[in-house]
Amino acid sequence: MKAIIATAIALVLAACATGRISDTDRLALYQQHAGAPVNQIRYIDPMGWERIDDQHVVLQMRPNESWLLRLSGPCLAWSNGSPFLGLSSFSGMTLSRFDKVIAPGSQLSCLIQEIRPLDVKALRAAEKGLREKAGAQASGM
Repeated sequence: MKAIIATAIALVLAACATGRISDTDRLALYQQHAGAPVNQIRYIDPMGWERIDDQHVVLQMRPNESWLLRLSGPCLAWSNGSPFLGLSSFSGMTLSRFDKVIAPGSQLSCLIQEIRPLDVKALRAAEKGLREKAGAQASGM
């Protein structure tokens, strides 16, 4: 567990030290590395989540298993920036289309419209390349 936390901290620090990728570019990147939509996934104790834009979120289940969720509306456009995300599943152990995502501190909830698996290794490599490119452009290279 300590290794996972240390890796996550290192990734965050590396992201801060290099250029920032726009939400539009990040969404395109994630969509390029997403597989075909699936009807449901096993939903047991996710590791975390990441907002891509107001209608897309990445749900990380394990270090090499993440899912791109497309939501029915802009429910992630909350004002308090909560680090938590609520998920309402009808079946309990699985997450499927038409389950809900709830942003804490907000009265909004959105239906999950699409669930797509992510190729995490390829995504990380591509994201690193984009950050390096953005960092080089920011420094005037």
